[in-house]
Order: sequence, then C-alpha cells, then structure tokens
Amino acid sequence: MKHVKKSVLLWYSPREMYALVTAVADYPKFLPWCEKAEVLETHADGVTARLHLSYLGVRQAFTTRNVQAADERVTLKLVDGPFSLLDGTWRFVPVPSNGGATAKACKIEFELRYSFANAALDALISPVFDRIANTFVDSFVKRAEQVYGER
Repeated sequence: MKHVKKSVLLWYSPREMYALVTAVADYPKFLPWCEKAEVLETHADGVTARLHLSYLGVRQAFTTRNVQAADERVTLKLVDGPFSLLDGTWRFVPVPSNGGATAKACKIEFELRYSFANAALDALISPVFDRIANTFVDSFVKRAEQVYGER
C-alpha cells in the first residue's frame, strides 16, 4: 500500500479551497492527467464521481464516493477501478487572522492511501499514479491562484 500525506499553508480561505476540491467537473481544466470527470450521483452529503485519467499512454478510470463536510473536509472512498484500496481525505483547517472572524488563510491537509488490484496493474499504473498523487496538492494551489488571484 502507498501512502501520500501533504500539507500546505495558503492565503486562501477554507471555503475557497473546499469549493475548488468539490468542483469535480472542473478537474480536466487544470489537472493535466484528467481527461474527463463526471459526477454520477449527487447525495445529501456529497457525490459519487468518476475520473478518467490519461497520462504517458496509460488510460484508466475510477469511481469514488466523496463525503463532504462544507468548508471543512472531503473524504473519498473507492467504488470501482483498478485499485484494491483507494481512500483519502482533504481537510481545510482555518488559520485565524488578527481580530477577524472569518479565516483568510487555511492549512490544507491531504492524505491518500492506495494499492492496485494486482501486480500487473501495479507495474503498469503505479508509476503514473504515484506522480499524480504527489502533485495533487500543488495542482490545487495553482488552480487557486488562477481562480482567486495570487496572494
């Protein structure tokens, strides 16, 4: 099993970062490996989404059930795909500002655990997915700069 854990402090609010992470349909606009993103079902507490990746000649798709707590957290669990395990969490921790009631900054904590269904898939997809997983947070930071401007 592989485990990715990243955190970063940003001058964007938890609400702003949460909005980017939950806007699944926008992923192909800024994730270079994401060929297509579909929200398959909307639930009271989140969505079921399917991502189609295409990177370095490797094409795969996987579906996750994403449970959302507004402006605080997104938890994802594998529904189907080439994995035997895929689960992760985005946390958006407010960083209090001097005297301000609304946080103007946040700490993003991202954690992802995954393993592939068999050795052949692991050999084929793991190098690609390892790179994707390790650049995921950076991609959302760049997206925040595009959408909200540099801060």
